[in-house]
Formats: sequence, structure tokens, C-alpha cells
Amino acid sequence: GGGGLRRPTGLFESQRNYLPNFVQSLLSSVDLRDRQGCTMNRFHTRTLQFYPIHIYLYVCVCLLIFKSLIGRLVIGQNGILSTPAVSCIIRKIKAAGGIILTASHSPGGPGGEFGVKFEVANGGPAPDIVSDKIYQISKTLEEYAICPDLRVDLSRLGRQEFDLENKFKPFRVEIVDSVDIYLNLLRSIFDFNAIRNLLTGPNQIKIRIDAMNGVMGPYVRRILCDELGAPANSAINCIPLEDFGGQPPDPNLTYATALLEAMRGGEYGFGAAFDADGDRYMILGQNGFFVNASDSLAIIAANLSCIPYFCQMGVRGFGRSMPTSTALDKVAKAMKVPVYETPTGWRYFSNLMDSGRCSLCGEESFGTGSDHLREKDGLWAVLVWLSILAARKQSVEEIVRDHWTKFGRHYYCRFDYEALEPRTAYFIMRDLETLITDKSFSHQQFAVGNNIYSVERTDSFEYIDPVDGTVTKRQGLRIIFSDASRLIFRMSASSHVRATLRIYAESYEKDPSQHNKEPQAVLSPLIAIALKISQIHERTGRKGPTVIT
Repeated sequence: GGGGLRRPTGLFESQRNYLPNFVQSLLSSVDLRDRQGCTMNRFHTRTLQFYPIHIYLYVCVCLLIFKSLIGRLVIGQNGILSTPAVSCIIRKIKAAGGIILTASHSPGGPGGEFGVKFEVANGGPAPDIVSDKIYQISKTLEEYAICPDLRVDLSRLGRQEFDLENKFKPFRVEIVDSVDIYLNLLRSIFDFNAIRNLLTGPNQIKIRIDAMNGVMGPYVRRILCDELGAPANSAINCIPLEDFGGQPPDPNLTYATALLEAMRGGEYGFGAAFDADGDRYMILGQNGFFVNASDSLAIIAANLSCIPYFCQMGVRGFGRSMPTSTALDKVAKAMKVPVYETPTGWRYFSNLMDSGRCSLCGEESFGTGSDHLREKDGLWAVLVWLSILAARKQSVEEIVRDHWTKFGRHYYCRFDYEALEPRTAYFIMRDLETLITDKSFSHQQFAVGNNIYSVERTDSFEYIDPVDGTVTKRQGLRIIFSDASRLIFRMSASSHVRATLRIYAESYEKDPSQHNKEPQAVLSPLIAIALKISQIHERTGRKGPTVIT
């Protein structure tokens, strides 16, 4: 699911032929006519230790040859590319697809996770119909094709040719610069001179960027430092490590603590962190001012005129995942463009963008992107923010507070209960669905302190794709109150080690005099309702969430 396979690292190491069986199933799902082109490939830093590159080449790259029906393979130098760069290159060279070894923001190492993600020809995650096809093939697979003697020098840029005694003579492998093609795309989107002046001019701001020891180190150094002039010491944790330095490479206030502490000191005016494969990000202002991902998406939408790409291409519509706050909806209404509410997963946005319906989209899990690619793009989002700062000549906090004054503030938080016993999490969700979809729950009132919340409607979220009519059911439980506050319960598909259950709370406040409160204080009544009706602490033995965002 989710465009690929993600499992504990130990499973890949302990089960014989586990990886080649999946990759062969993946390749067998590709239309024969598509296989005769080129295939993009990239490795994640977690590959280097636990799956040495030459072993992966034996098992996976040679599988790409798949009975002599792949003629060209493209790999990033030293086996490293960010996920947005993979999407970019697939689209640029018109590849048949791409295979990415990544488990995104999940922990690495022997006790962590390992993943194989499949990108289709549009540069986006495989849609559900492709994932389902791969799964069905895997149940009947009888053999896999392999070429055990292939040796490729991943450090040497350029073309390498091999005689594999197949219909393609020679078989071609191309090692490409990890940054070049992606950088050229960014140059066509942004005003680099304006950003460079922000970072180097007389009124320059100091920035702090944390690559979290993932794949983004080379991109941060090359683009933000070398190209745009930020001092080299602006970038931290830029050496890709197999276990990400022992920390989950997840850009949030819980794990990006080095960045948060640096920003709290007041020296830096702008801070950002990236996840391991570069598609997620977090924004901080001076003194550690935190911009939640839903607000970031809405603020970007309201300031697209600062980006040359959108001035040229126009804005056709917005998209957000269902759990993401409705802050984007306020901007869309003001701009008179549609907003599409989808299940969590970038593949749903890809369909909207391919059909020309959506120009900008995002998720509350720190993923934002536009129709320049078919993946969320962390560095793109950071460059958007720097462009806004350059154009408006305000601080991060001033821009956010101005946005709240104009559109209202959406107080928002997410409680993550990670590593739950799967059966326990399943029964909590099952019982919740039974409770909130019962007719007696409608119009029920909850009194918490001085607050009274009246239930307006509830449902199990269902999405009908406006492009092809595909129906996706059971994508989270929603309780919407009469004052537009929301509670959402959702099982996350981002980890397959154990279950993760997420609770989202949102409350809208129009009055600017009420915009300076702590989100936890404002949302505590809603959270109390959520904990009461779910009984999650009683049923799991937990005293609180693993992570609060």
C-alpha cells in the first residue's frame, strides 16, 4: 500500500528472497510497452549499510532488466537522490517509472524500517490500482530474473554499457548528478536573485537548516549555500547517515530539537528541517516561533503571487488531505478557486494535478507541493517561504500573524499514539465508528468546563475522485461540531512495525484578540472529548501520546 512496501529492516534481512520477490512483482505489473524505455532508480541512505549497494544491484537493478525488456537504467551518483529529485528526473527523461529505497521519516537501522517505493511514469506514487496489481502478482509469482555478475561504479558520472546478451546491445546504465536536474527545475520556478539578496544583501537574514542526517545534505549545501549564498555553517546534520544519527528523521518539534534550540536563541530569523528523503519539512521563525504545517500550506496559498511560476501558470485549485486543517479553505474561498479534500496520500493529489484541477496541495504531516512535480517537495516549500520573506520584508511570525488577522486562526494539533498493538488499535477504531455513526450520537452535546460542543455531523470519510470516479472508503472518522470545530481519528499507514493511531483536533477563531493563546489550552476541551469517547488511555495503558504536533 501507499505506493510500495514498508516493513521492519529485520524482515528484509531474515526472509530469503523477500526483496527480489517484491521487486519482481512490481516489474511484472508494468505494461510491456512501457518496459522498453528507461527506468529511474535511487537509493536511500539507509541502504548503504544494511543493504550494500552492490547486493541491491544484483537483486533489484538486474531485475529491472526483466527478461531483456528494460534497456536503460538511470541512478543518482553514489546511489543518492531525494524523492522530489526522483520525481523531477522521471518526468524530465520520460522514464517508465522509478524505484526508491526509503522508509521516509521512520527510524533507520537494524531496529528500524526499510521500504521500497514505486513511482509511476508521471513521477508520482503508484496509485491504489497499481499497488493492488503488484500484490495480486506477488501471490502467484514463481520466479524472478536476476543478473548476478553485473558491476556498476556508482561514483562515476556518465554512461556505462554492458553486454548482457539480450535484445539491447549494449545495456546502458547512466549515473547522473544527484542535484543538477532538480536544481534547474527550481531555477525555472523561483526568482533566485531575490532569494540570494535576502540571504546575502544589506538586510540579510540568518538561516538555520537541518538536514537531519538524511538525503537532503547535498541539496542544502549545493542549493542554499553554494547557489543562493547562505553561509556554510547555516546547514547542520548534512552528512547522510544510515541510521540518521540515531534519531528518527522526522521534522517536528519532538525530533528536530537541535534546530529548535538554535532558533530559540534568537540569532536566526528563519529555520527549516527536512525528513530523510526530502519530501517533508518544518518551518520555524525567530525565537523558535513554530509554523504548523496546515498554516504553512494556507500561507503559501495566499502568497503565490510572490512566485514567478504561479504568476505565469496561474492557480487552478488547491488540495488538502482530510485531516489537514481547513485554513486552506478560507484562502481558496477568498481567491475563488476550488479546494479538494482527499484521503491522506500524495497519489490522490497526482490525479488532480494530472487533470489540471490542482496547482497546490498539502498535508498536515509537513508535506507540501505543487504541480511542478507529482511529489511533495520540502526544499521547494522552503524556497517558497524564503521568496515570501523576500517579497514582503517581514519576519516569519509577522507573516503568520497577518494571515491570522485576515483569515482567522485555526488552532490545531495532532496526537500520535505510536507502536500500539495492532489488534487493540483496530478495536478502538471499530468501536469508535460504531459509536459516532449511531443516530443517537448526532446532535449530542459535550460540556467541558465552560465549553459546550454540539455535534453537527459525523462520518467515516469517503472520497470520490472527481477525475475517474474511483471511490476510497474508511479513510478516518470525523466529528464536526456546530462551531466548525473538528475531531478526527485515523489509523496511520506510514509505519508497518506496529500500529499508529492519530487524533486530530481543530478549532477556528476569527477574533484577533484571541489569537495569542496556546493551542493546547484552546484545544484541551476537544482533546478531553476525544480521550473520553475513544478510551485510548484505558485500552492501551498509555498515559499520553508519543508525539504531539
